[in-house]
Amino acid sequence: MKITKKIKLPALLIVGIGIGFVVSSLFIFSNDIQNEPLIDNNNDSVIIPYNVFQPHIPKKLDFCGENVPLQYFDVREALDYELIINTYRHSSTILYIKRANRYFPEIERILKENGIPDDMKYLCVAESGLANVVSPANATGFWQFMRSTAIEKGMEVNRFVDERYHPQISAIAATVYLKEAYQKFGNWTLAAASYNMGMSGLKKNIDHQRSSNYWDLALNSETARYVYRILAYKLILSNPEKYGFNILEKDRYQMLNTVEIKIDSTITDLVQFAYDNGTNYKMLKYFNPWLRGNSLINNTKKEYTILIPEKGVRDCEIPIIND
Repeated sequence: MKITKKIKLPALLIVGIGIGFVVSSLFIFSNDIQNEPLIDNNNDSVIIPYNVFQPHIPKKLDFCGENVPLQYFDVREALDYELIINTYRHSSTILYIKRANRYFPEIERILKENGIPDDMKYLCVAESGLANVVSPANATGFWQFMRSTAIEKGMEVNRFVDERYHPQISAIAATVYLKEAYQKFGNWTLAAASYNMGMSGLKKNIDHQRSSNYWDLALNSETARYVYRILAYKLILSNPEKYGFNILEKDRYQMLNTVEIKIDSTITDLVQFAYDNGTNYKMLKYFNPWLRGNSLINNTKKEYTILIPEKGVRDCEIPIIND
């Protein structure tokens, strides 16, 4: 008969193994413990190294020189709503600040030359975030023109050319619209609201509600927020540090130097045209997003201005700014 003996570990050995495991665990996880949030022993609360503040609302505010009645609770709270959203929607607002450094100077010039208040540049931010985007309703470009409105305002829109994508031409068309709206409504606040709602739609609301004051109108949710969103962008982009955005000059998108090429004939191959002019197709499309096809058919001998990088394919892209 084979007898198997059961061997029992001494209790002292078991205790020793346990102590060893605990000690080794302290070393293994010591880094994690050090990185844990601090505990405030006075009230047992966790101290998190991130602070959230109420966005600053100034005592006085104007839009295009017209007073914003912040003494009204609904006006103040509507502005507060847009400031909170856009102050703490960090990724989008950071991009707007960086893009504004590149695009605002040209927009400001066009607004000034056409007699439109400078504050309307923030309308462009509200419309597109300073990007050539297409909305679900097919409004297109920096200034978000529908096809019919773009053609009405003198822009060319076809399968070869879509000037809604042209930052300068679409900005000029926007000034035409805003002038007409100002003449119709008598103030810039309503002109801006009509840019979102349309002149006829806004006029119907004014007549129905018997009020020609934007701040007193009950409008659809998008238009009701629209001017407040523009005001929030005005406050944040004109003083980003006050709202917690510390974007250094070297990190903002710089203006790019280009040269103009005048064309009044057909270009059958835009790829070859790009290489013939010292750049490539990608850069040609970047600087001329209004060119929508692979060719430019021009049977009417219309003169177009095509931009290419000043010194070569990419030489103009990023001026180096030392830390």
